Amino acid sequence: MIRETTDAPLVRHNSFHVEETAARLIEFDRAEDLDAIFGRGRPEMWYALGGGNNILFTHRFEGTLIKPAATGIEVICEDADTVTIRVEAATEWDDMVAWCVERELWGAENLSLIPGTVGAAPVQNIGAYGAEAAGIIYRVHIYDTQRREHMTLGNADCRFAYRDSIFKRELRGRTVITSVEMRLGKRPAPNLAYGDLIAQVEERGDVTLHNIRDAVCAIRRSKLPDTDILGNAGSFFKNPIVNRAAGERLRAEDPSCPVYPAADPAKCKLAAGWLIDRAGLKGYRAGRVGVHERQALVLVNFGGATGGEVIALARHVQDVVRGRFGVEIEPEVNIL
Repeated sequence: MIRETTDAPLVRHNSFHVEETAARLIEFDRAEDLDAIFGRGRPEMWYALGGGNNILFTHRFEGTLIKPAATGIEVICEDADTVTIRVEAATEWDDMVAWCVERELWGAENLSLIPGTVGAAPVQNIGAYGAEAAGIIYRVHIYDTQRREHMTLGNADCRFAYRDSIFKRELRGRTVITSVEMRLGKRPAPNLAYGDLIAQVEERGDVTLHNIRDAVCAIRRSKLPDTDILGNAGSFFKNPIVNRAAGERLRAEDPSCPVYPAADPAKCKLAAGWLIDRAGLKGYRAGRVGVHERQALVLVNFGGATGGEVIALARHVQDVVRGRFGVEIEPEVNIL
C-alpha cells in the first residue's frame, strides 16, 4: 500500500524534533510499490527517509520524501556456523540487534541501542565500540530510481568505509534501500577491544551476548541523551582523519589525546568528542541549542529550536576546534 501526504509535518520524522514540513511524503509497504511511485515520473527533488535519526531539516523540504514502512525479520539461510537473515528497511535497528542476541547470534551486539532503522544503517555504515554495520551486512536490496529496477548489492559492492558507503557517493540521491541481509555467527566471537566495554562486561560476570549487549546499552545510556526527551541525532560530527604527523603533534602537546590507526597507514583518526571537549565546548549552550553536557559529540535541541539554530551551533563548534587544534571536523548528520 502507498500512502501520500501533502504539506507533511516532519516533527515526528526527525529525532532533532525540528518543526519543518515537506511538500509531499510518500510511505510504502512493499518494494514493488516503488515501481508505481517512480513509474509515474521521478520527482525532481526527492530524498529517502529512514527513521529520521541522522538528519537535520533546516527549512521546508520542497520535494518528495520517500519512506519505507515495512518491518520484519526472517531467516533465509543457515549452516553450521552462520545464520543469514533478511530484515525489512523500516525495522528498528535495535529491535534487530535484540532479536539476534535472544537467539544467540553473534556480530550485532556491539551495535546495541543505536537509534534508527535497518534501511538507514548501510548508508552511514553505522558503528560503535569497535564494530561497524559493514561487519555483518551480507547484501543490500535496493531500488534504482534511474534504471527503475530492483537490484541487490553484495557487501563489497557497497564500498563500505568509515561512516561511508556507495550510497553516500556514487548512488547518492539515486536509490531506495528496501531490505538488508545480515550474516551472524553461531559461535562466540566477542569484540571487547573498547576499553569501557570490557570493564562493564567483567562487572556483569561471564562474556556472554546478553552481558555484552547490557554493557553497551549501559554505556550509551550514561553518555547519550534519549531522543524522546531531548532532540538530537546522536553523534553530530565524524572523527577526523588526519596526517599522522598532525596526530603526533597533538599527542606531543597533550599525551591524553586519543590517536587511532586509519586505513591509510600515513594517516590516523582522532576523536572529535575529545577535541570538542578540550576546546571547552562540552556543555556549551546558545539559546535553545547546545553541546550535550556528557557527550561533546552530541548537539541538542532543548526545545523549539530551528534547524538553522542547530547549524549555527555546529559551525561555531567547527570554528573553535579549527582555531584551537588546526583540525577540520565534518558533520556526520545529513543536512537538508
